[in-house]
Amino acid sequence: MKLEEDKLFSLVEEISKCNEIDIRDIPCIDLYMDQITTFFDEKLGHLKRDEKDPILTKTMINNYTKDKVLIPPKSKKYSKEHMILLILIYNLKQILSINDIKSLLKPLLKDLEVNGHENISLDHLYSTFIGIKTEELDSFNKDFENRLKRIKDNLSEKNKHEYSKHELLLVVLTLISQAYAQKRLAEKIIDSYFKQSK
Repeated sequence: MKLEEDKLFSLVEEISKCNEIDIRDIPCIDLYMDQITTFFDEKLGHLKRDEKDPILTKTMINNYTKDKVLIPPKSKKYSKEHMILLILIYNLKQILSINDIKSLLKPLLKDLEVNGHENISLDHLYSTFIGIKTEELDSFNKDFENRLKRIKDNLSEKNKHEYSKHELLLVVLTLISQAYAQKRLAEKIIDSYFKQSK
């Protein structure tokens, strides 16, 4: 039982590490498409669930631009702003639909188009996001320990003698319940504040 629990906590520890792209690691020079996909594979490749899964492809980038989720490149080159937006899109698409992402980013893209980078501190927005995400992942580790204790306390004596699949099922169900509540709240915020009234 202890061995299985140690393995579970090592998985939590792996998730809790925030290995996001630091703002200082984002190139300040404009890049071509191939350079961008290579950059993302190098920096975020560790997040792949399956080695064959792409982090970002040319088709994805082209579709984001076509769907107006990403500002168009200039002379086939992508700026630091594009890179930050692509990182944000990558994070958002783990949970939200592309239509929700489009609604959420539309005001930001409009401001970038009208005012340019000078009036909008995309760097600051991104750095703030990474800082908060790091704190959230730190607390995730502690929250998980409490969640596991609650599950163990509620299992029958019969199941406590072995590290049962029931326990793991309850772990997954509680994780999904929390993720669902957070996803629904994010969707309600988008619906209430970012989607145009019909």
